[in-house]
Amino acid sequence: MPDFVPPSPATLSRHLTLQRKYFNPSFIGLDALDLTRPALFVGNHTLYGIMDAPLMLEAIYAKHNVLLRSLGDRGHFLVPLWRELLVNNGMVLGTPENCDGLMESGQSILVFPGGAREVMKRHDEKYRLVWKKRVGFVRMAIKHGYDIIPFASLGPDDCYDILIDAEDVRSSKVGKKILDVTGLSKRSRDGDVIPPLSRGLGLTWLPRPQRFYFSFGERIQTVGLDMDNDAVLWEKREEVAASINAQLDMLKQHRIDDRANNWSWLRRKLAGKIET
Repeated sequence: MPDFVPPSPATLSRHLTLQRKYFNPSFIGLDALDLTRPALFVGNHTLYGIMDAPLMLEAIYAKHNVLLRSLGDRGHFLVPLWRELLVNNGMVLGTPENCDGLMESGQSILVFPGGAREVMKRHDEKYRLVWKKRVGFVRMAIKHGYDIIPFASLGPDDCYDILIDAEDVRSSKVGKKILDVTGLSKRSRDGDVIPPLSRGLGLTWLPRPQRFYFSFGERIQTVGLDMDNDAVLWEKREEVAASINAQLDMLKQHRIDDRANNWSWLRRKLAGKIET
């Protein structure tokens, strides 16, 4: 894990100017965040995973002068230039050792337990948590006495319509042949990191200009819990997941009123109908 010199809030804000204007993010609970103590931020990963997280990181940094350190999937670090961009903005490879190092130095951290699998969504997985049996984030929080702050992100999964997902590819004769011949079947982690083919604005891959909504839940304490007790880990994981899902439901209802009152005619037209 390399030494890290964070960009200034002004620099990060400047780099995200177009993205911020395009998606016009709205935040609920941002002002009330108490970051005088470090925390582990845990939330839902959205389709493709790159549209919303930077905007949330920038907003927290601008408001509280704390830049969350992101735990990233190893796939990010295989792409030249992209990995340098992410590392320069605070991401580290998501390993227990790196998480230990960040927590020992008292830094607030961002993690998506669903990882790459939750980003590569299937047809019926809009805003669904795909965490499998993972409880590692709870174990690390308990180990270092970190509170968990659950958060929710709404909007990105509505920017696209998924045309072909990983299951479509794997179940087709042509798709299976390509995966076998190229060796991608194994490298795709049994299909987990096969990206869906989607359509955004019109017939293009440009995302529809949905407005993004974020919310932050109450801190969930872990001090004094037994990190070696599987039942405790699972119970706390489910408490975090329940908070995220409740926030998503709240944001969906909030968006209905906000769309009618605060969205421009052009944004409503281009974004299209939203499922409630």
